[in-house]
Amino acid sequence: MTVDVDFGDDGLVPAVAQDAETGEVLMLAYVSPEALERTRETGYAHYYSRSRDELWKKGGSSGHLQSIQEVRVDCDADTLLYLVDQEGGACHTGHRSCFYRTVDGDEVGEKVFDPETVYE
Repeated sequence: MTVDVDFGDDGLVPAVAQDAETGEVLMLAYVSPEALERTRETGYAHYYSRSRDELWKKGGSSGHLQSIQEVRVDCDADTLLYLVDQEGGACHTGHRSCFYRTVDGDEVGEKVFDPETVYE
């Protein structure tokens, strides 16, 4: 049985990307019905960019793809969890995870690539 995801009034749900092996939280982004459909069809994470107003494949320009191992939905069916195998870094800043600093500004995450060479 397929779960009906509640995309709400704006047609988007938040999706947390988590490393399937380590459990590390990599990023949070938004997913439209089309992004979820493309994710399920291709096996690679797709999201919807609110700032660019477009569908995007994670790693499409950087090559740092997220291979989907499983997609889970929460109890209210309004949030997704992407369990992924992350190639390279998940964050456009070059870090493995978007959650690479504390609220005090201390850098605690690993930088895995130079964004200036990737996003020329």
